[in-house]
Amino acid sequence: MATEKYDITGMTCAACSAAVERSVKRVPGVESVTVNLLTNSMRVTYDERQVSAAEIIEAVAGAGYGAALKSDPGAKAAAGADSAENPLLGEAEEMRQRLAVSLLFMIPLMYISMGAMFNWPLPAFVTGRENAVSFAFLQFLLSIPVVFINRKFFTVGFKTLFKGQPNMDSLIAIGSGAALFYGILAIFRMSHGLGVGDWELVYRYHHDLYFESAAMILTLITVGKFLEARSKGKTSEAIKRLLDLAPKMARVVRNGAEELIPVELVEVGDIISIKPGDSLPVDGVVIEGHSFVDESALTGESIPVEKQVGDRVSTATINQGGAFKFRATHVGADTTLAKIIALVEDASATKAPIARLADKISAVFVPIVIAIAVVATAGWLIAGASFEFALSMGITVLVISCPCALGLATPVAIMVGTGRGAEKGILVKSAEALEILHQVHTIVLDKTGTLTEGKPRVTDLVLFSASSEEEFLAIARALEKNSEHPLAMAIMTYAGERNIPEKEITGFKAVAGKGVEGYIDGVLYAAGNEKYINKKGVATEAVAEWVERFSREGKTPLYFAQDQSLLGVIAVSDVPKPTSRQAVERFKEMGIKVVMLTGDNQKTAEAVRSHLGIDEVIAEVLPQEKEEKIRELQQGGRRVAMIGDGINDAPALARADVGIAIGAGTDVAIEAADVVLVKNDLMDAVGAIELSRATIRNIKQNLFWAFFYNSLGIPLAAGLFYPAFGIRLMPMMGAAAMSLSSFFVVTNSLRLRRFQPSVAKTSPAGEGERREETRTRVTPAQIYNNNGGVEMEKVIKIEGMSCNHCKMRVEKVLNALEGVQAEVDLAENSARVTLAKDVSDEILKQVVEEAGYEVVAIEKA
Repeated sequence: MATEKYDITGMTCAACSAAVERSVKRVPGVESVTVNLLTNSMRVTYDERQVSAAEIIEAVAGAGYGAALKSDPGAKAAAGADSAENPLLGEAEEMRQRLAVSLLFMIPLMYISMGAMFNWPLPAFVTGRENAVSFAFLQFLLSIPVVFINRKFFTVGFKTLFKGQPNMDSLIAIGSGAALFYGILAIFRMSHGLGVGDWELVYRYHHDLYFESAAMILTLITVGKFLEARSKGKTSEAIKRLLDLAPKMARVVRNGAEELIPVELVEVGDIISIKPGDSLPVDGVVIEGHSFVDESALTGESIPVEKQVGDRVSTATINQGGAFKFRATHVGADTTLAKIIALVEDASATKAPIARLADKISAVFVPIVIAIAVVATAGWLIAGASFEFALSMGITVLVISCPCALGLATPVAIMVGTGRGAEKGILVKSAEALEILHQVHTIVLDKTGTLTEGKPRVTDLVLFSASSEEEFLAIARALEKNSEHPLAMAIMTYAGERNIPEKEITGFKAVAGKGVEGYIDGVLYAAGNEKYINKKGVATEAVAEWVERFSREGKTPLYFAQDQSLLGVIAVSDVPKPTSRQAVERFKEMGIKVVMLTGDNQKTAEAVRSHLGIDEVIAEVLPQEKEEKIRELQQGGRRVAMIGDGINDAPALARADVGIAIGAGTDVAIEAADVVLVKNDLMDAVGAIELSRATIRNIKQNLFWAFFYNSLGIPLAAGLFYPAFGIRLMPMMGAAAMSLSSFFVVTNSLRLRRFQPSVAKTSPAGEGERREETRTRVTPAQIYNNNGGVEMEKVIKIEGMSCNHCKMRVEKVLNALEGVQAEVDLAENSARVTLAKDVSDEILKQVVEEAGYEVVAIEKA
């Protein structure tokens, strides 16, 4: 099966898109068809062995429309395509020109036709009954340019009508055409009256010409189309802004020299040189230098991210400070930016299940409206009304009916919603996923990498016979530096951050799954689990109470000994992400049950569940069993969303009603998911559900308006309220109402551009709890936090900070002080510092003021 996207021309309403879908679906070998009225595009999945792209294009032409294979959005991003190529903006410009010409002739036409009514001065050759034909013929001449500039309504409208698939243009063409035809007929009748001296005949048709109605209908419809096209152009601004991010040139290092080349000529393996302020042209890996990169365009994260050798960098991110070089790994349509643009466009081109009701109605809407117009005209004639009155009713029914509003109700909201999500780092792959998300009852979370950071971190130190923390960590670092175990890496990272000196070790020996040992300065040291250390003759009862506590909290204890003497214990854990607890709480507030699905043991899983407030935990699940557990949770008709990041999550992501992949996860997980979170932040999953609810609410508002408008407008136009209340609509008023209906739907959808997802609080609950659990000092054995001692927290009030650079600068100078950990809150103009050693207020004040800021006060937290 192949899937292709096509650009469709000539569509103006939901009936058009329905006609194209029906025509293409009839082609043998076509599996599925989705037509998007907003983007004038079509997505077709078909069997290449049975049908070709040319036959599909021919089928579209057979329905009365044009089609061509769509260009690749990824290629446009890679080439730094100019946003001026936006077809929606081109449509708006065309409508603007048509409107200008229409108004140029319609205004004098209205003046001539209405002048006698308001006693306005008129040329002598068009006044009086003896000049009735001149009066009518001048109006006819003024209406011709309006009809000509808007001839598309007639060419498309009658073509689709004759093919048995009438659309909105057919209604306009019949309505305005009938008015125009009646005016021409009136000219002939008046000419006859003047010729035979029948002044009563001349008087009857003198002011019932309808040329101004035909021109006004076409002009008002064009006004509505212009406003609609301009608003629709705004719906694609998310994609436009993404395209604008792509730089057009790249500074490539070749043969030892830098040269500026078009970005489309960059190849995988090229070395790219980046200067301060540069926008990165392709994806790659840093090979030289160090800097901070603003990734907000792709992730929505406002704080620049540090990049050094080995780190990945992405297209369209902006280098903030230093210079660096990176090797290109993904270019053209394979870059992160190109994939994001493709995802957004694909989602906009898909159809939500809620749109199917509108599609079914649109398929029969126009024929029914034509029938109502005929019945209304005939009914008033039978009731004794004049032909002019009955014709006016029929024309009004035709021009007030608005299948456009039905057709635009869903795709506009989907496009704006998915575009806004992309700006916030939430990539929704399909409209169906966006709709299902708001119905989710249960959300299943993988533990490692989703709820937790995905890598072990030292959380606690227990010193028993070790003389000091520094000495203890130096021994631990020496023992673990030759091990490749993740827990050993955590200890190495922890010791490295504290600049603990390395000791030489000899006779190193590792026992897989148990521990390590070796000689430092001729003394035997060992590290490992409790069984391994006990086997060495080391007693561990003295720290049993604390080890039991660590076990309850899901932490892994590592014992360290010198000969047969216990030095201490280091607790290591894969800690929850700072925002995980907030995300769980927010899910529960939305009425969603939270389930954790993990392969970890029950005790560790329970510790995480208790810590984060999760409703249910399913532990010790093998990778192949995760999909079965999702299926079990779906029993009873419950909608289940799965959030994961690993290869082992892919089957579960595919099985869930909606699969959500953390962006930092594997390509396999991202491929299997329906929603991709660019940032590695669980709060974005909350944002995805909020976005879904806001978008579906908006679609329901649009559909309600479209149904309400047509349900009220058509009976009113047909004159049902005229006998009882004397209320009737003229054709011009019907055309104005029809135009405003579509404009209302598009404008209402544009409100989604103001959507803001929930964000983590300045001091996340999860982070605060993490500080508490890692900063405790307990005896009889000495339990040190990861700062090495008793702590005190202070709040420094600071004036002069205005941006993230200020924030990072203040944090840098404070964290450079030994025993100080600082976190700056820009909103509060303060820094919260945790002191593991006695650091005076004078020193804290001095370093902040030397950095260029004013300290107003220092208080205990």
